[in-house]
Amino acid sequence: MMMSAATALVRNKNSFIKLRNYIYALNLAITLLMIVFLIPPVFNFVAYDLINLPPEVARLTQISTLLLLPWPGAIGYRRFYQGVMIRNNQTRKVAYGTIIRVATIVISSILYKEFTDLSGAAVGAASLSTAVLAEAAASKFMARNTVKKLLNGESNINFDVSYSEITKFYYPLALTSLLSLGVHPLVTFFMGQSKFPIESLAVLPVVNSFAFIFKSFGLSLQEVIIALIGDEKEGYASLKKFSIILAAATFGSLAIIAFTPLSEIWFFKVAGLSETLADFAHIPLMILVITPALEVLINVQRAVLVDSRKTSPITTATAIEVFGIISILFLGIKFVPVAGAIIAATAFVIGRILANIYLIKPFLKISQTFGNRK
Repeated sequence: MMMSAATALVRNKNSFIKLRNYIYALNLAITLLMIVFLIPPVFNFVAYDLINLPPEVARLTQISTLLLLPWPGAIGYRRFYQGVMIRNNQTRKVAYGTIIRVATIVISSILYKEFTDLSGAAVGAASLSTAVLAEAAASKFMARNTVKKLLNGESNINFDVSYSEITKFYYPLALTSLLSLGVHPLVTFFMGQSKFPIESLAVLPVVNSFAFIFKSFGLSLQEVIIALIGDEKEGYASLKKFSIILAAATFGSLAIIAFTPLSEIWFFKVAGLSETLADFAHIPLMILVITPALEVLINVQRAVLVDSRKTSPITTATAIEVFGIISILFLGIKFVPVAGAIIAATAFVIGRILANIYLIKPFLKISQTFGNRK
């Protein structure tokens, strides 16, 4: 959520320096926590006692997590500078950074695979870390002129923010991110207890990753709205129309693939799943087909709230979503005799719908005032 924070708060030299110091401290704290998690007694407790991973899977997981150690810090660093660029209408540069990251993933994956003895999981982890480090460096470089202007005091915007105000604004967003990302290890735990656990653990990341391609179009919408809505909210009407078109386009595109033989081509030919696992992935993908539209909706809701500095409802909505996911997983795995991947996909959809519903009231309370400001 640092991209949203930087987009909303970095307006002059003072706010830039304070938020930069803030993300540096966060990066250090998160990296230290990740190191603690990798200490053998702690890792073994989580991997063996909580998740019940097979020994070989646990070994690969520990190696991969170690290789992902730069991941959180690099993401926080680059999202801070991306937010600065978005704030200054330089979204094209953010896209360049994404291209650099994707290209680095592809190239580094090939190199690690061909010239090292790393396992597939380790190749993936090392490639991801290499890619986010490359994007972080590129983001800092591309933002250099904007940062120089900020540090030279060229921005005449009268805006001051204290560290306590940053914390008050940011911790609901950070908690939101923590809850939404933290649910994935819990899903992994439940998958290990479900019917067809190995198959579910194998296909669920592939299905989620494919659905994420279409959801990603809505992910960036939050920062776009914050940057373009305007001080008098004059941009809201156009942004609302764009969001409706985006939701329909992403939903329709994923539906065309999910409900046609194109899904088999993706899972079998592109993703490299076996024929059995490819068949296993079809139903979860069909269930997730609505998620791109839901992603657009929740990012519109969140953007309006963040722009108005009303971030606490976002945390509550995410907590409701996580609780819904965990509840559906628990009840489904206990009482419904279907594969865990199907239950997980259903849980993701229901949880997100619950969050969307909760945000309707605070969103409408704010958005309905926009017309009065014109």
